[in-house]
Amino acid sequence: MLSRTASGLFWLARYVERAENVARILLAGHRMATMLRSLGADSGEWRSTLVATGCEAGFTARHGEQATAEQVIDYMTRDPDNPSSILSCIETARGSARTVRTACTSDMWDVLNETWRHLRALPEDAFTSDRLPERLDWVKQRSVLFTGTYETTMLRTDSYFFTRLGTFIERAESTARILDVKHHVLLPRHESEGGAVDYHQWRSILAALSAVRAYQWIYHGRLQPRLIAEMLILRPEMPRSLYSCGTAIEAALEQIAGAYGGRRGECHRMAGEMNAKLRYGRVEDIFERGLHTFLSGCIDSGIQLGDEIAEFYMR
Repeated sequence: MLSRTASGLFWLARYVERAENVARILLAGHRMATMLRSLGADSGEWRSTLVATGCEAGFTARHGEQATAEQVIDYMTRDPDNPSSILSCIETARGSARTVRTACTSDMWDVLNETWRHLRALPEDAFTSDRLPERLDWVKQRSVLFTGTYETTMLRTDSYFFTRLGTFIERAESTARILDVKHHVLLPRHESEGGAVDYHQWRSILAALSAVRAYQWIYHGRLQPRLIAEMLILRPEMPRSLYSCGTAIEAALEQIAGAYGGRRGECHRMAGEMNAKLRYGRVEDIFERGLHTFLSGCIDSGIQLGDEIAEFYMR
């Protein structure tokens, strides 16, 4: 496979996954801000949304320190100057798909092209606050449809594994960012002192990752910050946990190495090391070390891993 084809498939999957993750974080932020507004509390939730998506610097450069709901929603959904806005992600993904058209299945292209055309046709007020949940749910559904399409239509060759690699690297980074921006409400002092606001913060973290029912299925009890962190970092059953994503990344890299005669590089070593720490990790040790420190390290390592994959396979 040409390196530009591998890169195109990798980034195609990353940007579709990013669009879904932005929709998830925006939806959770909208629900939390609405709840806090009803309680007369000023949460700074929209600023947290920008931080969780990695878009705070770009937003501040354009709009300043004040983050209103309308500005954040527009910046994160439609702003063409924001490379991580939902519309920009889908446009970039479609552009990547065009460059690797022969490596994509026709069903993949149809889903992505239809999604792009629908977004382009929406009126400017399509993502206003009153319609935001409906629109964001649609974006999530389209991303899930795309992922399901490539999972069920692509041959299990290097094309498939580069696509899968992009999905799970982006998903792991998103999970780490969501947990990191809310790490303060998961600290041990909140176990016994958490009130209604903290409870809704805990629930918003789970909701952003479609994990509310999963938590009840695994733990059969009330929400506890330490168990939320454990599930979203270490539990293999949870498809968006860091460990689950790390396992998928390591497996995809092994399949790619096998397709190229067993040749391995730094990216394979890094993926194995990162996943071993999650496989044998304990949530008690993570909290003792510092949750923020741990999650920041995961984000930095994920970025470095992406760079190593690009260096080894795509240049």
